[in-house]
Amino acid sequence: MSVESAHESVTEPVSADSFAQRGLAALHHLTGAARTEIGAAAALIADCVRADGVVQAFGTGHSQALVLELAGRAGGFVPTNRLQMADLVLYGGDHPSGLDDPLLEREPGIAVRLYELADPRPQDLFVVVSNSGVNNVIVEMALHAKERGHRLIALTSLAHTGSVPAVHPSGRKLADLADVVLDNAAPRGDALLELPGGGAVCALSTLTGVMLVQMMVAEAASLLLASGERPPVYVSANVPGGFEGNLELEKRYAGRIRRTAS
Repeated sequence: MSVESAHESVTEPVSADSFAQRGLAALHHLTGAARTEIGAAAALIADCVRADGVVQAFGTGHSQALVLELAGRAGGFVPTNRLQMADLVLYGGDHPSGLDDPLLEREPGIAVRLYELADPRPQDLFVVVSNSGVNNVIVEMALHAKERGHRLIALTSLAHTGSVPAVHPSGRKLADLADVVLDNAAPRGDALLELPGGGAVCALSTLTGVMLVQMMVAEAASLLLASGERPPVYVSANVPGGFEGNLELEKRYAGRIRRTAS
């Protein structure tokens, strides 16, 4: 039975136990259903690292949680860079008040500016995260990355993206553009537990997205180890020598990865 069918057939009351049971069921489903896609995504990451590339990760809203899961964290790859709307202020000279606009991500040209501010190299890999996969800035980033010859991994909800219309002028969605699509198994609208009288509570995509990201990282590390290469990974900065060791690893990618206070 598919995750979607399981969503429809479950009638448990709204509770911590209900979310835990259904969340764990979704995670268990992913460990099998996403195996082929995880392998393909991991191969792209390993190839990027071998080519002295950087993994450029981008998402907006709560999808930024998965960007942070991939870029610059303990146990993750050093050659990773977080692209964010705040780059327009931090590196592009825009006034901070511009970030107050809740519709900023719908403006054309924003993703192109973010790309140019990051100045990625041809061998860099893009990972774009969006549950719906239709926001203008998300599709624009994916389109621009592909036009510039980058490989692209998408992390999205196929159930959600398949149930809503495309809004980008190209008529494309994130999943249409990616070399590899990782389906987070989240339902349309993301919230998992239906409420009496309509609506739902408890989003799923972050939980399943973290599983997909870390499976991808683990498999990429495995591929590097199998070819006799040591994966360039971060050690926690909160263990003795961790901060200093990380700085040494980061020197190889100076000017290409950003590590600001979060």
